[in-house]
Amino acid sequence: MTTSNPALPRDIGDGLFIRRSTAADADALATFYSQIFKMRDPEQPNPYVADWARDLACGAHPTFGEDDYFVVEDRSTREIVCALNLISQTWSYAGIPFGVGRVELVGTRPEYRNKGLVRLLFEELHRVSAGRGEMIQAITGIPYFYRQFGYEMTVNLGGARMMQKSGAPALKPDQTEPWRIRAATEADLPFIAATYAHGCKRHLLACLRDARLWRYELNGRTGLNFNQRVMCVIESIEGQPVGYLMHSPAQQGATLWAQQWEMIEGQSWAAVAPSVLRYLRTTGEDYQARGKKSINTKDDFAVIGFGFGAEHPAYQVMEGRLTKADNPYAWYIRVPDLPGFLRHIAPVLEQRIAGSVLAGHTGELKLSFYRYGVRLAFEQGRLATVEAWKPTPDEEGSAAFPGLTFLQLLFGYRDLGELRYAFADCWVENDEAQALLSALFPKQVSDIWPVA
Repeated sequence: MTTSNPALPRDIGDGLFIRRSTAADADALATFYSQIFKMRDPEQPNPYVADWARDLACGAHPTFGEDDYFVVEDRSTREIVCALNLISQTWSYAGIPFGVGRVELVGTRPEYRNKGLVRLLFEELHRVSAGRGEMIQAITGIPYFYRQFGYEMTVNLGGARMMQKSGAPALKPDQTEPWRIRAATEADLPFIAATYAHGCKRHLLACLRDARLWRYELNGRTGLNFNQRVMCVIESIEGQPVGYLMHSPAQQGATLWAQQWEMIEGQSWAAVAPSVLRYLRTTGEDYQARGKKSINTKDDFAVIGFGFGAEHPAYQVMEGRLTKADNPYAWYIRVPDLPGFLRHIAPVLEQRIAGSVLAGHTGELKLSFYRYGVRLAFEQGRLATVEAWKPTPDEEGSAAFPGLTFLQLLFGYRDLGELRYAFADCWVENDEAQALLSALFPKQVSDIWPVA
């Protein structure tokens, strides 16, 4: 994944310089991040983030190179004082793939904050990501901060439901377990990949994985890496696979977390759910008995958590057992070339028009973002032109979206009515523009499992 960067290393004054990482930085980066993202109770270095940082830096990751950290170093101490990284991956928009640069592990030592170091690193990262042809950049992070760098919170992140472990139904005395749940092997990965791809169809945005990434997900992470998962296959007594399950490798607080659960097309979720719940309860009890708890966890196992996003088929067949819900947070998304991205997803937009009341539409749609805009021209339902356009006092456009709020519409996070309600300066010129925007950009949930 190496990208030439003649601008680095570069002196930025005050005894600091920016450079790309090397393999020799692995331990220093692990130490840096373990101190930046300390455990809260008690305050101590964070081994989960340290092992994640080290795994990325060691060169074994399928899409991450040894130079994919961007660091600021103090010349006098040779200490890393600020760093972030770029995890390249492929996502899809309604089935159309595109490159994504995921930004992660953004951190600065306290005494070096408020000096603009993160901004300088973002500039370098954005340039490298663009050079790789990545159409968007994405990051999960603290509230507001990344808006400074051209990002908008615009896709669901997380969301979960919980149940008490007692909610797992017991087998009747004369009943045997109708489904088995076992550890996955490399031979299971084609089945898991196909089942995952089927589940992704529920979502507007999804992260795509090739065989190398699936092998890495199964057994590529080491130590206490924050992203470790136990990958399981759900199968009939006869050994026919019907789904897969992923859960945490240790009890976290009082909770055992299931992070993914997918079934093959045509298989009843309701039929399999009791076996999955019993497996998770038994696994949580086993973790407690063997002391497999995350650091600082003192609680007894009491809760099964399902981190499946805001919506999921499993929730529908367990509704009466679920006792608590956690609302989603949001991904930050940056789209540096909006006309280019709209051209890239034109087949989806044309399909949406064809299935709407505007099938065969001819006309234009000028979207104002006040300081700039984009013009879309349709010819008999085909998106013939997408180009940059600038609104003027004499030509204000067909609709207006303040700031980066249009990205919320583009990525299905909010519908047009919700945006107009939330932002008084979001407006639509007429009924035709209203119908066209509603057809082009319907609200649709996403639950992205990114490459990490």
